[in-house]
Amino acid sequence: MPGWKKPAILQVGYNETVEVKVQAHVAYQTQYHVVWIPKYRRRVFVAGVKEYLEKTVETVIMDRYADVHMVELNVQVDHVHALIEIPPKYAVSSVVGYIKGVTARRLRKEFEYMRSGGSLWADGYFVSTVGVNEEMIKRYIRYQQKQERGQALLASV
Repeated sequence: MPGWKKPAILQVGYNETVEVKVQAHVAYQTQYHVVWIPKYRRRVFVAGVKEYLEKTVETVIMDRYADVHMVELNVQVDHVHALIEIPPKYAVSSVVGYIKGVTARRLRKEFEYMRSGGSLWADGYFVSTVGVNEEMIKRYIRYQQKQERGQALLASV
């Protein structure tokens, strides 16, 4: 994909690694669990609509954000769960707002019954970061300290 290089492997312990993306001046692993709902929690994502929304979300992201990656997507009858990898150069709110806006327009264009009734999506969304667990981070920091101490000892020899 344009915008990011081949993922790098970061050693976070003696036998643990994490895959990170690399761009100019940054290495990152930023994944977000995002949930958004139709206005009034309407049960609109029935068979056919659900599949169309799944395809649309993928293409919407690729059209605008080449380096944003949809890791998982689950469309329920009355809400959407997504695991999205978003580089630090983009605001999560911008990416989610864009997805909601474009998918609403495309769904209304494709399905006549969605054209009336005001907004398709409810205002706002839920977001939570997903990443390396706390214990793994603590071990990584300890490992780095030992690593640096060993290099300092070698430099003094």
